[in-house]
Amino acid sequence: MKFNEDSRVKIPTILHLTRLGYTYLSLKDLIWDESSNIVPSIFRKSISALNPSATPVEIENSLGQLNLLLDNEDLGKQFYEKITETSGLKIIDFEDFNRNSFHVVTEFTCKKDDEEFRPDITLLINGLPLVFIEVKKPNNRDGILAERNRIVTRFRNPKFIRFINITQLMVFSNNMEYDDGSPEPLEGAFYASTSYDKPVFNYFREEVVLDLDKLLQPEDKQTEDFVLTDNNLTSIKHSAEFATNKNPDSPTNRLSTSLFSRDRLAFLLRFGLAYVRAETRFDKHVMRYPQIFATKAIESKLEAGIRKGIIWHTQGSGKTALAFYNVHFLTDYFQKKGVIPKFYFIVDRIDLLDQASREFRSRGLHVHHISSREEFAEDIKSNLAVHNDSGKPEITVVNIQRFKDDPDVVRSTDYALGLQRVYFLDEVHRSYNPQGSFLANLNQSDRDAIKIGLTGTPLLNGSLAGTRDEDGKAKERQTYNSKILFGDYIHKYYYNRSIADGYTLRLIREAIETQYKLQLQETLAQIKVLKDMKNRTMVYSHKKFVEPMLDYIIDDFENSRVMKNDHTTGAMVICDSSEQAKEMARIFEAKYADRTSGTVRTCALILHDVGTKTERKDQVEAFKEGKIDILFVFNMLLTGFDAARLKKLYLGRIIKAHNLLQALTRVNRPYRGYRYGYVVDFVDIESEFEKTNKDYFDELQSELGDELDKYSDLFKTEAEITADIEAIKDALFHFDTSNAEVFSQQITQIVDRAEMRKIAKALNDAKSLYNLIRLSGQYELLAKLDFRKLNQLSTEAANHLNLLNQREALENADDGINVLNIALEDVLFAFRKVSEAEMVIADELRENLRRTREGLAGNFDPSDPAFVTLKEELERLFKKKNLSEITQAEMVENIATLKGIHTRARELERKNQLLRAKYANDEKYARLHKRLLEKGEPTANERKLFEALSAFKAEADACISQNARILTNEPFAKAEMTRLIIEQLKVLHHLPLTAENTQFINNLVMKEYLAEFHGHQAA
Repeated sequence: MKFNEDSRVKIPTILHLTRLGYTYLSLKDLIWDESSNIVPSIFRKSISALNPSATPVEIENSLGQLNLLLDNEDLGKQFYEKITETSGLKIIDFEDFNRNSFHVVTEFTCKKDDEEFRPDITLLINGLPLVFIEVKKPNNRDGILAERNRIVTRFRNPKFIRFINITQLMVFSNNMEYDDGSPEPLEGAFYASTSYDKPVFNYFREEVVLDLDKLLQPEDKQTEDFVLTDNNLTSIKHSAEFATNKNPDSPTNRLSTSLFSRDRLAFLLRFGLAYVRAETRFDKHVMRYPQIFATKAIESKLEAGIRKGIIWHTQGSGKTALAFYNVHFLTDYFQKKGVIPKFYFIVDRIDLLDQASREFRSRGLHVHHISSREEFAEDIKSNLAVHNDSGKPEITVVNIQRFKDDPDVVRSTDYALGLQRVYFLDEVHRSYNPQGSFLANLNQSDRDAIKIGLTGTPLLNGSLAGTRDEDGKAKERQTYNSKILFGDYIHKYYYNRSIADGYTLRLIREAIETQYKLQLQETLAQIKVLKDMKNRTMVYSHKKFVEPMLDYIIDDFENSRVMKNDHTTGAMVICDSSEQAKEMARIFEAKYADRTSGTVRTCALILHDVGTKTERKDQVEAFKEGKIDILFVFNMLLTGFDAARLKKLYLGRIIKAHNLLQALTRVNRPYRGYRYGYVVDFVDIESEFEKTNKDYFDELQSELGDELDKYSDLFKTEAEITADIEAIKDALFHFDTSNAEVFSQQITQIVDRAEMRKIAKALNDAKSLYNLIRLSGQYELLAKLDFRKLNQLSTEAANHLNLLNQREALENADDGINVLNIALEDVLFAFRKVSEAEMVIADELRENLRRTREGLAGNFDPSDPAFVTLKEELERLFKKKNLSEITQAEMVENIATLKGIHTRARELERKNQLLRAKYANDEKYARLHKRLLEKGEPTANERKLFEALSAFKAEADACISQNARILTNEPFAKAEMTRLIIEQLKVLHHLPLTAENTQFINNLVMKEYLAEFHGHQAA
């Protein structure tokens, strides 16, 4: 059988979607608007059915309005708002989603002028192309990353703006299970929303046991035959591989069920998309799967009569966004019950109030603030659901610090009836003392209110927690069990899953060097002797202590930037006291701020008593924007502060309980392909601390109790690094790793790509470990492997793997140009910037190369003499000399040559597509037609040849479809084809067949069918 992405993934997915209730449409007789891919006939019929009283003029006006909205440069925001409106003319019926029409098509080309791309699968809702699916075969080169790179190029092309604006959801899959250890989404089925730049690929892990017997219709033989015939793949019908790939549990089919079954698609289209205002544009976000299931869990709890509980989602998982999505979802939920909801978001710090307000406003919510006892009392007594005049969705943000210990803010008799209050309480692991706190006031003010606690680190056991205030004074406070205060967990999402999903990073704990420890011990002892100071705050803020500590930090941070070849990262130092932070900032300004060498030259001191609130806010924003290298803090910014570029945290003091986890996770946000966030540990610098790496896990144990295993992936430990080294040794056991030449000779004998990939992976892992070990300061581990030699061997392994990939592409690719594509991929990035003018020309050359390559890559007939000529011209062009040494004049000349090749390639492709369309898009017969025309036998009349071959095709396809084993018996198949050739071409269409040209035609036909059956293209 044909064994490519079409037969293995696309067609099985289409058939799975038909079982989910989507009707398959052939493009052969379909008429659509090529400027938007809207199918007007389906749209008119569907909208008329949803709006029986609407006139044809109103429906036509609605279609025209939608088309106009697609021209807006708003990422389709107004279009989305129009199709999800619940008043006026219904475009989509969300109350009874089954009343809408659902269709699936394939190869629905998105085209504007001379640019186009062709999604593998498109889903139409009421004739609107709202979803597309791109598929690749398993183990394809570059995995899903290649497809992401292609979609980025398309999304940045303004010619495709209408197609971007109309698309709501996308899926990208190579039909493989997720590789949770990969830092990039190489394998699996991912979903995304659209973007004018780079879409975010989201994992999806189903948390509900779906009843497939209810969701999936029975397999339909007639539909299957129609889909296979329409796609010219009847030969795969009876193969074992095809039956396997139709399995509902394959990754692509599984994700299709999770996203595109009726209830899920209705939920996502109506509540799962958000337009987020960035500086000068909109970004479009789609609900992450933990947010989906948390929302569904809230609904289930409410249906069961439970009115309080905790959402335990790890830091960085989008808890504020979750509250936003639920404002919309719960508004609809309560309105269906005739209840008006009012939403509150409770914070305990003014900076978190500002941050939450910004996030809500950026998503289009109106934000109302309450910052005093009087305002809260007035609000509770009011029966207003919203405070804005426009009636837009609203959330009230409350800062409890203003009145948290006042037991008489309101009385239980004060609150207004008729409203359902919903409180989202942020960070419920702190600031909620049940004895006289704001929490008690909430309970008293409205006993029927719904309270949803949000936290990444709940308190599981009440305990005394030691902390220090901004003045450095020690204090104790009672903490409380979060579940007792807020009820059971509604939904949980842990670190291990968040790390696997790419939302957060693992942490590397880096101990400081032994020599430095001794140096500081001696310095500390010297200070004690000289000054006889017992006050630890004074000791640790002394210049003789702070300066060497700062020197170490700056040196370490600059080295890490060099190691990563990235000067955009930022650092934070959590100081032992505010005095230490001030001294550190003073020394930095005197010693590092004005220097001409080094990469770390700017700092900011963030303390509650330094500068104004506005100045601190500006400094924080400057850090996020990359204008400040390093922050010195004490208690501020340890929670609720997110900056993806923050990748180094210098921990200068003991932090207790949940506060430790909050502080550590400042460095766990994904950024530029980083696999880890780094925590440099200073807190065991004095023996009296008696702290080691185990203390971090002790802290986690006090946080998590029996659920510690859920956090087992948070740190990369020395034991794990040692285990990695042992695995590398095992993988390389059979090879001579001491002699690069012998090693190269040994691996040259390997022809199995899978085996070679394992070796290359082991060597790449060694390269990563080398950098990791150096960064972590665990230098004793470097003696366990010759890392420098392995780095040399890694290059040899990569070269041989590339060779095997090219050989495989040559032997098995769907078109012969793939080898050239692989060879050219490496030269695309070889240009060196000499001047702005040259860079512009280089970009133009690269763009023309891309277009020319894509023009040739789409050719389905590599044996065509015209195609061979074009391919050879392109090959000669790039074999002339090293492209990294190409001159500006040569670039200009190459651009002209490329344009010529591209123009001829497009003309060849145009003719090919016309011929392909004549044969119902069957490439086999288009190639057969061309070979017979080139020969001039049995006729030079193209029309007569087409009529005869078309009739033969119908009979041949029917013969193969009805006999599952015909192509496994080549002599029998050949005899049957000979009979049909004579019957159709000679007897019925009167073409002058001879024994010679009958044999020639039969050989061509058998070659095409057998190639398709065995999974490769005919030579």
